[in-house]
Amino acid sequence: MTDTSRPQVSTRDRDSIRLGLERWLRGRRGAADPHIVELTAPQNTGMSSDTVLFTVDWSDGVTDALVARLAPDPDAAPLFPEYDLERQFLVMETVGAHSSVPVPPRVGYEPDPSYVGTSFLVMERVDGMVPTDIPPYVFGAGWVAEATAEDRERMQRASVDVLVGLHAIPDAITTFPWLAPTDGRTPLRAHVDHERAFGDWVLAGREGPLIERGFAWLEERWPDEGPTVLSWGDSRIGNLLFRDFTPVAVLDWEMATVGPRELDVAWMIYLHRFFDDLAQRFELPGLPDFMRRGAVAAYYEERTGHTLRDLDWYTAYAAVRHAVIMTRVGLRSVHFGEAEMPDDIDDFVTHRASLEAMLEDRYWDTVPT
Repeated sequence: MTDTSRPQVSTRDRDSIRLGLERWLRGRRGAADPHIVELTAPQNTGMSSDTVLFTVDWSDGVTDALVARLAPDPDAAPLFPEYDLERQFLVMETVGAHSSVPVPPRVGYEPDPSYVGTSFLVMERVDGMVPTDIPPYVFGAGWVAEATAEDRERMQRASVDVLVGLHAIPDAITTFPWLAPTDGRTPLRAHVDHERAFGDWVLAGREGPLIERGFAWLEERWPDEGPTVLSWGDSRIGNLLFRDFTPVAVLDWEMATVGPRELDVAWMIYLHRFFDDLAQRFELPGLPDFMRRGAVAAYYEERTGHTLRDLDWYTAYAAVRHAVIMTRVGLRSVHFGEAEMPDDIDDFVTHRASLEAMLEDRYWDTVPT
């Protein structure tokens, strides 16, 4: 997307969701009756799920601030072909049990679609601020852009510390067996195969030359895999809640898996670069002093003692994966009449120029590192 408008996310009726959640909550505080007095949807974050914030006034005088994540509405052309909320809930439960990483307190997971029309999970709401996607936090307004350089440095280090904590959970394959491949493939091989299949699903028989070129580039330069750890998957600062520039909740676990450490580190680096490159396209200063690859990598290595390898490959992989996502976002916009189909499907890839530069091994010569 090259504008700041928000694409359609859900077609669900909010009153039906409110009534269904009230019915689900009954009996959770004994004889107390729940009454949802406010139900809203966040407006400035991602679109992979249907998320609602709601406040419950119980008849015994207790008030709870909660969050529900619903499996995506099939009528809203979901971003991903599958969305396993039970797996996400189990990942959060296990991370909470094996680390000090701040996962939101969980209330429950419900597979029965009779309440709100689909499965859902409920968490306690954590107060904090999120770096916005729409408009991107690098566009010059908002708390991240207006922070001091020192506060952004503190925020950067604290964000990397989340990865340090996740990657320190021992024996990832044993601890998270439902995330590990069981067919003899290595975690990285399985990860790339999964993303390749996702790309095929998005393109749905169309040709996507840039995506095809990207996957071919990756295959030709396949790296040596390092140690396997829990991978958060969508490891970007837009999926963290902050207070005083310190993460207080780690959100969005739908892309969690196991794999090399570099998957998370490169995704965190690249998703900031995506926004900063976008700012430059609009002739905005962006945040070139923030989340720089060299600083992020050096701090991670200092904290873990692990030397990151093949970051050119992993950041290019992040850009290819993001190209698939941006193509899906573009096709969704066409589906809802918010955009017209371009003559060249690669024009959906907002970061087309930077991905092409990566595939020509010249990107990192042109940006701050």
